Amino acid sequence: MNKMHLSKERKKIKGISIVYLLLRLSVLIVIIDQIRSRDYENIFLCVLTLILFMIPSFIERRIHIDIPDTLEIIILLFIFSAEILGEINAYYLIFPYWDTTLHTLNGFLAAAIGLSLIDILNKNDKFAISLSPMFVALVAFCFSMTIGVMWELFEFSMDQLLGFDMQKDTYLTAFQSVLLNKDGLNSPVKVAVDSVVVNGESWKAYIDLGLIDTMMDLLVNFIGAAVFSTFGYFYIKQRGKGNFLKRFILKSNIQAYREEKESKK
Repeated sequence: MNKMHLSKERKKIKGISIVYLLLRLSVLIVIIDQIRSRDYENIFLCVLTLILFMIPSFIERRIHIDIPDTLEIIILLFIFSAEILGEINAYYLIFPYWDTTLHTLNGFLAAAIGLSLIDILNKNDKFAISLSPMFVALVAFCFSMTIGVMWELFEFSMDQLLGFDMQKDTYLTAFQSVLLNKDGLNSPVKVAVDSVVVNGESWKAYIDLGLIDTMMDLLVNFIGAAVFSTFGYFYIKQRGKGNFLKRFILKSNIQAYREEKESKK
């Protein structure tokens, strides 16, 4: 491993270590508070968050893929924002667009990872593939959307099987339905909601059970994926030029790892 690579690694370790330390301390403070409250579900979320924090480091050490500092920090902040701030501190309820923002970011990050994986395979001599920039961008987009769909399926499964409410509900004052067509025709009729009685309490709105939330999540995931895939197309076409996108592209360190291993023999 050359001196330039070692210097880069040291700077990277120092910068990421500070972020790791601050976030882990924050999670530990939350764990102590949840232990006092005896909220075991939130304690589990805190432990899960600490485990997820270790994934980027595991990938770099075991799979020998370099994660740029910018991307790694965003991933760590994303995990913290989703689990600690979103779930435990109820930011999903306090800030209406918190969930939407995270799903948009998820689409962007997932597309970055998808494009990176294909780019690594394209540059690997062991794989007899060389995909065009357009196809790489398309695969990155599809990869991101697949991740988004799988997450929505997970939310639906948790709600149905374990009684969670991950797919948040939406109030509607009107909706259209074929089922309520008095003539039995396959033609939707508009229904204005005057009142709905739920557990003996009257509401002036209909509750949509997660459908709008799910579709909105997929829509913003689509936007995030489309934005990165578009930039990714030009990144691949220009053969890796562009400092901005380099901050989100994974790089294979397997060759440097092999050279270091050989030098130790």
